[in-house]
Amino acid sequence: MSVARDIPRQAVILVGGEGTRLRPITSRVPKPVTPVVERPFVAYILDNLTRHGVERAVFSSGFLAEAIQAVIGDGAAFGLEVSYVVEEEPLGTAGAIANCDAVLDEGSFFVFNGDVLSDVDLSALAATHLEKGGMGTIFLTAVDDPSRYGLVELREDGSVASFLEKPGDWEGTALINAGVYVLEPEVLELIPRRRLFSIERGVFPKLASAGSLYGYVDRGYWRDIGTPDSYLQAHFDILSRQVDTAVAGLLGDQYLYLSPDAEVASSARVVPPCYIGEGVRIGEGARVGPLAVLGGRAVVGEGAVVTEAVAQAEVVIGSYAQVEGSVLVRGASIGAGTQLNGAVLGEGCVIGAGNRLAGGICVYPETELPDNSIQFYEQLRGREGA
Repeated sequence: MSVARDIPRQAVILVGGEGTRLRPITSRVPKPVTPVVERPFVAYILDNLTRHGVERAVFSSGFLAEAIQAVIGDGAAFGLEVSYVVEEEPLGTAGAIANCDAVLDEGSFFVFNGDVLSDVDLSALAATHLEKGGMGTIFLTAVDDPSRYGLVELREDGSVASFLEKPGDWEGTALINAGVYVLEPEVLELIPRRRLFSIERGVFPKLASAGSLYGYVDRGYWRDIGTPDSYLQAHFDILSRQVDTAVAGLLGDQYLYLSPDAEVASSARVVPPCYIGEGVRIGEGARVGPLAVLGGRAVVGEGAVVTEAVAQAEVVIGSYAQVEGSVLVRGASIGAGTQLNGAVLGEGCVIGAGNRLAGGICVYPETELPDNSIQFYEQLRGREGA
């Protein structure tokens, strides 16, 4: 008996990857629950699903699955039901979807890549899928530099004509696969079980050649947060309200959230857009912002400057330190007068006074750098567990 098509009320969220490109931010915490403006990243996906009437999400997980479940739980805090399916070994994007077959309800379903920040209109995506009557519909977005992505070409009727993998010499804007889909359950029949299989290479080309795959072009916000630079930019976009999120309500028209229990010295300045979490302490003469996030119980010392930066919970920034264009992961600390410019410090790093780290350097968790040892900073680049 066939099931009448309707707007999907269920979704699969692919969260099985290790987030290697985002290290050291994800060295200790899986990417889906890495904090983004003090919320687990995947919470933004759940918010959008709830906004469009989705009632149930299945997390297809693998790496550190138990850590994701510990943060998200049963989904009640996000307004929908969440369940979990864990893959014993990596199955690829298609294999991970098929691994959820037994727990999915009848009917169509959304699929989200777990590293996509977007306010895509899911209702419009689903309506396009219903109108076209295909087996799958892909959310497409236009980018200026498509060299990192697979391009998608459409026919006049909106069906997918072809895919072009990561064209290095392409000039101008192009449509790319943005990692959000609507699929009919029959698509699962094209996926072999219990082995590595890609939906982008193994499934979509077959659907396209059969004339059963369509594209939905949405001009809303979209970002892949797979790298430290993109992770940082996602914070800026949320702070400046370029993307529709629950944080916007906290920021308000002033583009500023200051926790009621934060302590800001009388001579300190907080410059919007800015988010100051609970229990934060900002010393005399310090300046925080614009485009800064301070996580819970972070400390900014006297005269320090923090701009275009993210300091997660319990970070300590010493007096007269300067932090710009950088990410400090939970529990990291820097000493007096230290300068960070385009640096990423992993969890629990201790950087002594008088150092300067710049140029995209990544320092892995628990690294300790003595005072005034700037000559060593290049040696730390890319060393996991240094």
